[in-house]
Amino acid sequence: MTHSTTASTFGVLLLVLLLVGAGSAQAQFQEQDRFLDGIVAVVGDDVITERELVERINLAEQQLAQRGARAPNRDVLIRQVMERMVVERVQLQEARRVGINIDEITLNRTMESIAAENNLTLLQLRNALAAEGVDFAAFRQQIRDELTIAQLRRRQVDNRLRVGEQEIDDLIAAESGAIDRDIRYQLSHILIALPQGADSATIAAAREKAEGLRARARAGEDFAGLAISHSDAPDALDGGDMGWRGAADIPTLFARNVILMRPGEISPVLRSPNGFHIVKLIDREAGAELKVTQTRARHILISPDQIRTEQEAQAQARNLYNRIREGASFADLARGHSDDVGSAARGGELGWLSPGETVPAFEEAINRLPVGQISTPIQSPFGWHIIEVQERRQVDASRDLLRARAQEVLQNRKREEETELWLRRLRDEAFVEYRVEGLGS
Repeated sequence: MTHSTTASTFGVLLLVLLLVGAGSAQAQFQEQDRFLDGIVAVVGDDVITERELVERINLAEQQLAQRGARAPNRDVLIRQVMERMVVERVQLQEARRVGINIDEITLNRTMESIAAENNLTLLQLRNALAAEGVDFAAFRQQIRDELTIAQLRRRQVDNRLRVGEQEIDDLIAAESGAIDRDIRYQLSHILIALPQGADSATIAAAREKAEGLRARARAGEDFAGLAISHSDAPDALDGGDMGWRGAADIPTLFARNVILMRPGEISPVLRSPNGFHIVKLIDREAGAELKVTQTRARHILISPDQIRTEQEAQAQARNLYNRIREGASFADLARGHSDDVGSAARGGELGWLSPGETVPAFEEAINRLPVGQISTPIQSPFGWHIIEVQERRQVDASRDLLRARAQEVLQNRKREEETELWLRRLRDEAFVEYRVEGLGS
């Protein structure tokens, strides 16, 4: 049930807000004479239209311009934007197949949060978008799609993550210094991808290209510019920017190199199942250890699935909450009904929870609850929770906390690696037909 994110959900969603103040994408679209209203690609049972492609190209150019980055060659940009759109459509179709649906309540709350993070009311956000020619309904749909994809990844990837006690012991022995101190790393990276089943000549050519790019970067050429023009990673148009990350958020492949690097240094070429990576450490910073408040809690989780809708899950959680208020045993109801199998066997007991061990919605809920109080059903990405806070205590960053942090490190590293592999499989298995020559990557 626990989960830590590498960046806030809204950090991804707020990229869309770069439209505000960047000029009207629709106005730019009117200036295009190369594209009309036809279909440029078929993705499964969906299509990508020329209008959609042009609007996304305009948005990508605006984002690059706002960061002061030079856009790659137009043909390269078009192919990168098209591939990003294809991968998004494939994920949305998979989400529909497994029954993921973002309800209006969740979407509205997210919209309000996005507005608040930009110091706007929802009405002011709507007016600001309208002033720039951005259709509010299309904006809402983009946010819904982002939430859908995020929930799909949690369901399809997180459920496969397993961390053993020996792995935790090995990590503490190897990297305890990085885990003990709150060090954060600002990273950028370049990926030269390999197709599945690549032959030795293709692998050698990809490695040679990666080594050449590394040499150019070490000679002083702009790393972000190289990433924009040559990287095959999803963050290529962001200059390869991976943002600020704690040790818990660095993929295993990069971790040992990054921990030993100084700001400005560039890693050796690193091989993964997806291809060859080059990582640059932009900066690093450290903070002080503090005492933390731990909370002992128990919960009942009711999750939507292919049979039970979001509304039905909420209704069932509400029914169980009412039964508890009427005197039913929390532990007995958890054992009989909770979808969190691990805690259900213990009557819903989660033990002592430290900050960051649970998803934000769950952590916010337990932080608001007084000791001994039971919450009304609370929604998280995993479903609907009934939560009881049993105790609180102040603790130092002890060895127990170190083990919990080591487990989080391993989970986050595995999560990123599994997500990359899962996306590659999903993309390879999808039916994609390009209707315009040269759009395929």
